[in-house]
Amino acid sequence: MPSFLDTVRWNADGLVPAIAQEAGSGRVLTLAWMNRESLERTAASGEAHYWSRSRRKLWRKGESSGHVQRVREIRLDCDDDAILLVVEQVGGIACHTGRERCFHKRLDDGAWRDADPVLRDPKEIYGDD
Repeated sequence: MPSFLDTVRWNADGLVPAIAQEAGSGRVLTLAWMNRESLERTAASGEAHYWSRSRRKLWRKGESSGHVQRVREIRLDCDDDAILLVVEQVGGIACHTGRERCFHKRLDDGAWRDADPVLRDPKEIYGDD
C-alpha cells in the first residue's frame, strides 16, 4: 500500500503549499511550504511543521514564539497539490509580525495597507535580532 505522502504532487523542489486555517473562525492564517518530512512530522505529532525556503530547514510552528499550531485536520485538494491544515492557533498569533494572520495587508485605493492590528510586539516574542 503506498504511503499517503506518495499521493501528494510535490513541485520540482519537492514542496507543496500548505494553508493554515483557524478551526474556530475559519480564517486563513498563513501560507507556508511543506516537504515530505514536514508533512510526515505534522501527521505524526499533531503540530504543524513546515519547510523554510529562506532558511532551507525544517521548522515546527511556534518553536521560538510558543505560537504552536495544533492540527485538527489535514486535507489534500482535488489536484493533490495543495495542503490545508485546520488548526488551533495557540496564543492567537500566527504571523511573525505579531498579528493574528499573515494576510494582514489589504489592497485599498491601489496601495497595500495594514488592516489588522499587531497583537504583540515581535521584539517581545522573538527578542532583538
